[in-house]
Amino acid sequence: MCNKSWKDEYTQTKMVNARILFMDPSTRAVGLTLNPHLVGNKVPPLHVSSGDIFDEAKVVRVDKSGLLLELPSKPVSTPAYVSTYDAAEDEVKKLEKNFKEGNRIRVRILGLKHMEGLAIGTLKESAFEGPAFSHSDVKPGMVTKAKIISVDTFGAIVQFPGGLKAMCPLQHMSEFEVTKPRKKFKVGAELIFRVLGCKSKRITVTCKKTLVKSKLPILSSYADATEGLVTHGWITKIEKHGCFVRFYNGVQGFVARFELGLEPGSDPSSVFHVGEVVKCRVTSAVHGTRRINLSFMIKPTSVSEDDSIKLGSIVSGVIDSITPQAVTVHVKSKGLLKGTVSAEHLADHHDQAKLMISLLRPGFELDKLLIIDIDGNNLALSSKYSLIKLTEELPSDISQLQPNSVVHGYVCNLIENGCFVRFLGRLTGFAPRSKAIDDPRADLSESFFVGQSVRANIVDINQEKSRITLSLKQSSCASVDASFIQEYFLTDEKISDLQSSDNTESECSWVEKFSIGSLVKGTVHEQNDLGLVVNFDNIDNVLGFIPQYHLGGATLEHGSVVEAVVLDISRAERLVDLSLRPELINNSTKEVSNNQSKKKRRRGISKELEVHQRVSAVVEIVKEQYLILSIPEHGYTIGYASISDYNTQKLPVKQFSAGQSVVASVESLQNSLTSGRLLLLLDSVSGISDTPHSKRTRNKSSCGVGSVVHAEITEIKPLEVRVNFGQSFRGRIHITEVDDVSTSEEPFSKFRVGQSVSARVIAKPWHTNIKKSLWELSSKPAILRDSSELNGIQVREQLEFVNGERVRGYVYKVDKEWVWLTISRNVTAGVFILDTACDAQELEEFERRFPIGKAVSGYVLTYNKEKKTAQLVQRPLLDIQKSIANGGGCKTDNLDNSIPGDDATLFIHEGDILGGRISKILPGVGGLRVQIGPNVFGRVHFTEINDSWVSNPLDGFHEGQFVKCKVLEISNSSKGTLQIELSLRTSLDGMTSDQLSEASNNNVNICKRFERIEDLSPDMAIQGYVKNTMSKGCFIMLSRKLDAKVLLSNLSDTFVKDPEKEFPVGKLVTGRSHSEERKCGGQPKSESYDLKQFHVGDVISGSIKRVEPYGLFITIDKTSMVGLCHKSQLSDDRIEDVQARYEAGESVTAKILKLDEEKQRISLGMKSSYFMNDDDVKAQPPSEENAKEDSMECDPINDLKSGVLAAVGNFGFQETGSERQSGTSLVLAQVESRASIPALEVNLDDIEEADLTMIRMRSYRESIKMKRAREGKSRKTKKKGWLFLERKIQAAEGRLLENHAPESADEFEKLVRSSPNSSFVWIKYMAFMLSLADIEKARSIAERALRTINIREEDEKLNIWVAYFNLENEHGSPPEEAVKKVFERARQYCDPKKVYHALLGVYERTEQYKLADKLLDEMVKKFKQSCKVWLRKVQSHLKQDVEDIQSIVNRALLCLPRHKHIKFISQTAILEFKCGNADRGRSLFEGVLREYPKRTDLWSVYLDQEIRLGEVDVIRSLFERAISLSLPPKKMKFLFKKFLEYEKSAGDEERVEYVKQRAMEYADSTLA
Repeated sequence: MCNKSWKDEYTQTKMVNARILFMDPSTRAVGLTLNPHLVGNKVPPLHVSSGDIFDEAKVVRVDKSGLLLELPSKPVSTPAYVSTYDAAEDEVKKLEKNFKEGNRIRVRILGLKHMEGLAIGTLKESAFEGPAFSHSDVKPGMVTKAKIISVDTFGAIVQFPGGLKAMCPLQHMSEFEVTKPRKKFKVGAELIFRVLGCKSKRITVTCKKTLVKSKLPILSSYADATEGLVTHGWITKIEKHGCFVRFYNGVQGFVARFELGLEPGSDPSSVFHVGEVVKCRVTSAVHGTRRINLSFMIKPTSVSEDDSIKLGSIVSGVIDSITPQAVTVHVKSKGLLKGTVSAEHLADHHDQAKLMISLLRPGFELDKLLIIDIDGNNLALSSKYSLIKLTEELPSDISQLQPNSVVHGYVCNLIENGCFVRFLGRLTGFAPRSKAIDDPRADLSESFFVGQSVRANIVDINQEKSRITLSLKQSSCASVDASFIQEYFLTDEKISDLQSSDNTESECSWVEKFSIGSLVKGTVHEQNDLGLVVNFDNIDNVLGFIPQYHLGGATLEHGSVVEAVVLDISRAERLVDLSLRPELINNSTKEVSNNQSKKKRRRGISKELEVHQRVSAVVEIVKEQYLILSIPEHGYTIGYASISDYNTQKLPVKQFSAGQSVVASVESLQNSLTSGRLLLLLDSVSGISDTPHSKRTRNKSSCGVGSVVHAEITEIKPLEVRVNFGQSFRGRIHITEVDDVSTSEEPFSKFRVGQSVSARVIAKPWHTNIKKSLWELSSKPAILRDSSELNGIQVREQLEFVNGERVRGYVYKVDKEWVWLTISRNVTAGVFILDTACDAQELEEFERRFPIGKAVSGYVLTYNKEKKTAQLVQRPLLDIQKSIANGGGCKTDNLDNSIPGDDATLFIHEGDILGGRISKILPGVGGLRVQIGPNVFGRVHFTEINDSWVSNPLDGFHEGQFVKCKVLEISNSSKGTLQIELSLRTSLDGMTSDQLSEASNNNVNICKRFERIEDLSPDMAIQGYVKNTMSKGCFIMLSRKLDAKVLLSNLSDTFVKDPEKEFPVGKLVTGRSHSEERKCGGQPKSESYDLKQFHVGDVISGSIKRVEPYGLFITIDKTSMVGLCHKSQLSDDRIEDVQARYEAGESVTAKILKLDEEKQRISLGMKSSYFMNDDDVKAQPPSEENAKEDSMECDPINDLKSGVLAAVGNFGFQETGSERQSGTSLVLAQVESRASIPALEVNLDDIEEADLTMIRMRSYRESIKMKRAREGKSRKTKKKGWLFLERKIQAAEGRLLENHAPESADEFEKLVRSSPNSSFVWIKYMAFMLSLADIEKARSIAERALRTINIREEDEKLNIWVAYFNLENEHGSPPEEAVKKVFERARQYCDPKKVYHALLGVYERTEQYKLADKLLDEMVKKFKQSCKVWLRKVQSHLKQDVEDIQSIVNRALLCLPRHKHIKFISQTAILEFKCGNADRGRSLFEGVLREYPKRTDLWSVYLDQEIRLGEVDVIRSLFERAISLSLPPKKMKFLFKKFLEYEKSAGDEERVEYVKQRAMEYADSTLA
């Protein structure tokens, strides 16, 4: 560091070492340096970096060009230099005035000059603001504010606060395509950007809102890409196979087509566009190769979410893409799942699979696909018919395999030593070379191929090592049916459909014109050595072929017409094989000649040919994959047989020739699944030896029913044991034939494979196929001891089970609804899911609780003799005499009849605890419909759902949910149907465990349900749910048998304007019982309003209930009845103003003048003359028990069994008799209620027809005013005014009684003439014309209203102007100019400020914000001293999320008078709290409180706003500040009281005591 004493270190003639810096030839000057690091060629000792900030930098020297500083860096200080330009924001002319040597200043490092060993710094304040000062500070994903300094066609250049510049490319200027960037971005504007990357000191930013506001993690390097990461990116390229997505710092990933979430066959470019911001999920990442795989499906579809997607299930899908190796499909499920079908799995036949993959196209649907493996969310699928057909038998676990059983699978791998065969999932077996093929010399690779369908014989199972040894030898795995050839024909049809998918319907229906065995005519087209080629008339592109063997010796020439028999149809090749052999043609001719004989013949053939029947056949045609055979013994019926099998597809096959005789068995008759063909199985393929039939017959006869045999166990299945006995006989021992008594849980536990057992033959095999025929055996000790037991067995098989009988069976199948048991060899039984348990959790685990082979017992409920199927329940049945199905009980002694379906509920008792399932949630307060049996349902009342009274008992319940319920009552309805009442309340007996019962007994929230009206007493607190609400009151459900009635006047202490809204159906209410009455349906009013207790002339006492101009309504004491005393009966003198003389609540005495029992009315009189002779008569009120009133009709949906309780409670309960008033009183009551209607709304869209009633009553209110105004005039004038008033009242009553809105222009004209100054009527008239689409007429009415309404009625005129604004804004042409013209006129006639505010309201209501802003700008210029105008402008900006509110506030404070500043600032702060930024609102309040700290009104408003936000710490700190002020005691009392109320509402007792303590301390300090 160079200092002031540097001259002392150097003297003349001193020798120094220096390094030449430069040479100037013109001046012959040489520049030298004495810097040690330059002289010694060393790196300068700089210990700072760009961007560092030093707060205590010391000024060493002040020059004209800048400052030399000493930076306190470690380990040693570093010199720095600040130029004059960087010394301050503004230009500094003399640095020495502002900076002195030794001063400590704050500096930021701009850069380093290594040659001079200096750091370059700056003192500008702006250099300390931004987060990024140098390029090293810029991080991808950083959000910062930047200023636009230039805009061009390629994008915009922006500058960070620290001075760095960045570029915003054109595609990143907006979410959408920007064609004119200069209009989008304005130079000088400050916007928020996010850094995309910084490479080679080039910063790229984006202004896309989705990226800027994204809260997701930033992906800025390949190392950050982890599986499952969800982030935002943008599309850079779209291709057919997927999209490329880019992230920050140049990171890029790829979204495969399947992960785009598109429909199959959709084009990605039609859904997405380049530059679009997308949210994607990382599925995999390989950091070494810089590859990231993405998905647009944020939530990966889980296979476990769909119950239908599991190993071994059948699904369908739509092809998405095709490769030579596999087909990718979209599996139809709840989610979007991907499935892959390898080429070998498209068909069992290899050649057909190759052809299929060449014909399939994206968008084709594959209807039957078997899930053979699940890898994550990818499914391995197979379309092999052999696997799909035997889905239920395919094993997925080693425990499902049994030795010596044959299972279908497919080859998954081939090695030199053997073959691997896979079943479902990863279950794989191995077939050694010695067990794979019969020929030991054959090559495995030439005998099998990967993906080949095979039949595998289980040779050995090693459970410990999980090894499965298989045999694939044809001798032990030959097919026992014709499924192999059947799959060939079905696949051939699919291939044909794919080939003809583009053809017309007529071209595809040529097959229907041919049928196998029928005669067709054709023309010889060509003749060669192989045979004849035939054309068919009217059928193009289809040829027939007659081989030489089938010419039948005929010689035909070109063009000859022949008639031949159809032997085969190849749909894929469009070829028909024909025959001219006489025996075939003669047989077909006989069929055609006589239709009746044809039917008889076919019936005869169908009787002769049976499945599994062995026949002798003749080879007619040898195809590549199959033989066409004829059966001479059965009328030369045509059949088809495969020449190979699953395991011999690649092996050499036996050679056949036409005319050769073969033996085969019939495996399938003609049907749609066989394409109309008769399918045979050759003995040479099935491996059956040509044992003479007589020999097999002798072997069979050696074994008979009843004989005891010694059998060897070959296979143990869950429900039977397979055995071999005798000479190659096979049999089974059913699980019910092991023990005498079915008590053993595992009857087969004592058996093992290879064990010899003794058994007795109890039944012959029913299957005709030798391979499938099984003898029925029994190993029961009782049967082995005595063969006479066999007779009992056979008889028992034919008898019914008696209902109620206890039986035991073993589970053989479980589905979603039933457990299926086998009770004996031929009888099965089902147990419904809801009969297996009553606990909901056990019902959820239904399938897991019943494994195959589990022993289950139950009681017989129904039995079907024909189907040999019973239904069981696991609880005892009722006695038949106590059957709940009265009149339809079953007879136990009649065994020929099944138990009737009505008795399906015999096992249900009242009080039983059952398992149920919610089938429907009934609307309103209907409760729940719960299924408790296969066809039995019960109802849970709304009050029986929950123990406690909760606001919504149905919360937490959904359809299909299992519940535990209790039977409360079983009865028959009036329609004869069964009604079962259930309850879900856990507090009932048996519904909970002992521990839960004790807890529920102590729970105060469990409320008792009142089942009888006798359980209630007057003034008892009760709870219930609103059942129905009407205009006169509502009904409350107390329990399933008891309802309560609440009158309208008792609903609340205040007036209930809309009972249905304030007391909706289902609302929980609390009340107190008032009176009790039993009802069954409606009750006449004469019973509840008994007038017989009164007589004309009786004197009663009462209180005035209401005062009306026409009289008094008087409530008779100790009753709820109300009578009317007309004003003519009030006094012997005339009373002009009843309301002025009497008040509600006064006690009066009256005499009954008239009793009208028909209309339920009491007329009273109060004239003094009525009591002149009745001095001794005292008012005798009727007894309380007779004083009952019913002003509400019974609930129409009330249950006939329910009692109705008239109840009142803590929400206002006092009965009223107002409903018994006369028609006139009702009218004037409506008049009075209309007096509280709010002011007129002039928006044409908000006007309702019902509001016309208010206008009709205006005449009455005006008459009252006129009457009172004329009280001071003469009696004659008063009389005229009274008559006029009466006419006005009568007119108002007449209009109200008509109670309809004007429906024509004439009616409106009458209305406006009666109320010419009513803007409401005029506006309704305008709206009526608009509804008729007569806009000009509506304008003319507006103009007429402006001329007619009195000039003093300024508010009424303003309403018309506003309606005019709405009219022109909606229908003007153009609307803006039309509204402007009307606005200019309105300003001349009304207060301009009001007109401006009215128009502003129109614009804001119709969301025309541009016009509203323009109008506001005009208003603040014209009414710059109006606080309201400025507040409207602030509010408008806040609603539009405009940030620059402070500038408006500053302008307003300059324009407004000083006395309005506090009001404006406080109101602006309130607006900020409500719809803006709360922090700005706090700043405004803090500013005004600094000037006026003793204004408690400001403190109160400030506290109210903070309390509304709810930030507890902020609120309490503000209260602490307020109560710490030095204010008068009255104001401090207000603040302490407000603080205490807040803490009480917060519910913190400690804080409440704290506030009280602070108040006491203040009081003590004040008194001191």
